[in-house]
Amino acid sequence: QVQPAESGGGLVQAGGSLRLSCAAPERTFSSYTVGWFRQAPGNERDFVAAISFSGATTYYAESVKGRFTISRDNAKNTVYLQMNSLKPEDTAVYYCAADFADRATMFDYEYNYWGQGTQVTVSS
Repeated sequence: QVQPAESGGGLVQAGGSLRLSCAAPERTFSSYTVGWFRQAPGNERDFVAAISFSGATTYYAESVKGRFTISRDNAKNTVYLQMNSLKPEDTAVYYCAADFADRATMFDYEYNYWGQGTQVTVSS
């Protein structure tokens, strides 16, 4: 069992960058696949990116491919989401989630442990 927590959200202008972090205090976090999801007001929760526990496999939604990069530092029990060329439509609450398996999946039901979310707002 892990307790992931997001940080790094904020307000940024269109075209700007933010880096989100997802950290957990448990040393076993390095054995979990981690995914990022986002939910805008009135919308369903959408997949953004995922990374396997080894870091060997990554997976992105088409809408963020080429702009966002997911990575992890297992020595720090942290997964990052580098977001570049941000657009107003990227505005949402961003959640990280963990799954005790080595698969980078886009399906939210595969993830058992969720953070509380961090707000990202992109102004035009």
